[in-house]
Amino acid sequence: MIKEPEKNQIESLYDKLSVYVKRGYFLNHDESFTKNLLKGLLVNEVRYGYQACPCRLASGKKAEDLDIICPCDYRDADVAEYGTCYCGLYVSKKVYENKLAIKSIPERRPNK
Repeated sequence: MIKEPEKNQIESLYDKLSVYVKRGYFLNHDESFTKNLLKGLLVNEVRYGYQACPCRLASGKKAEDLDIICPCDYRDADVAEYGTCYCGLYVSKKVYENKLAIKSIPERRPNK
């Protein structure tokens, strides 16, 4: 069984990812939701050795999962088109400021 990430690990990752604000991305303002996703990233890091998107099924083979290592290859297009990435971790300024509602995001990742 994989050990649950500690609260300080989640907080540290939250702070680390907050740097993306300078690049035009925001973390979802629902802090509980966001930290739950970060917990999933940390679990996947222990499980696979890399932070695979917690909302996608990783193979456990890094070479096959490079496109879904957070931030995934699909984040930019999803945020540009829908205001949020597939899992909802990264959002646009409009979503962050509640000027755009989050909707369902279609999967861009090709079937593997």
